[in-house]
Amino acid sequence: MKIELKLIQKEMIRPLFDIKYGEGADLEWLKFNGPYFRDSVPSWLEYQKSSHTSIENPHRKIILVDNEIKGELSAHWEDGELQKWLEMGVVIYKCEDWAKGIATTALREWILYLFELHADIEHLAFTTWSGNPGMIKVGEKTGMKAEGVIRKVRYWNEQYYDSVKFGILRSEV
Repeated sequence: MKIELKLIQKEMIRPLFDIKYGEGADLEWLKFNGPYFRDSVPSWLEYQKSSHTSIENPHRKIILVDNEIKGELSAHWEDGELQKWLEMGVVIYKCEDWAKGIATTALREWILYLFELHADIEHLAFTTWSGNPGMIKVGEKTGMKAEGVIRKVRYWNEQYYDSVKFGILRSEV
C-alpha cells in the first residue's frame, strides 16, 4: 500500500467531490466529522464555487493510496493573523478504508510537512470529540498527547459528548 499526500489540483476537484459527496459516496464519515455542526451536503455547483480555495493551497492535501483518492488533510490558523497556532484535520471518506492505518500514516507525514512548512511554530493540534473513537486512536498512534478535554459540550442525537484536543510539539516529532 503506497500512501501519498498531494496538493489539490483543479482536475482533482470533481473526483474529490465524488468521493466526498457524490451520488455513490459513502457519507458515513459525516457522522464522525463534527456532525453536531449539522453541515449540509453541498451540490456539485456549490462545491465548485468554494473549491478554488483548496487548489494549490499548502494547507490542504489529498491522501492517495495506490493513486486512488482516499481522504483529505487540512490545516488552519486558530489564532488568525498571528499565525502561531495551527490546527489540522484528517478524514478518510470510505468506511471500508477505516482502521487500515491510512489516517495515521497520512497524519504523521502531515505533521512533518507542516513543521517544515512553518519553521517558526512549535505546536500542532487537532480537535475531535468522544463520539469519534477512531480519531482518538489516530491521535494516540501518531504520538500526540491528549492536551485537553472539555466535558459534555458536543450535543448530538440527544446526548452530550466531550470535545477532545490532541497536540504535538516540534521537539516530540
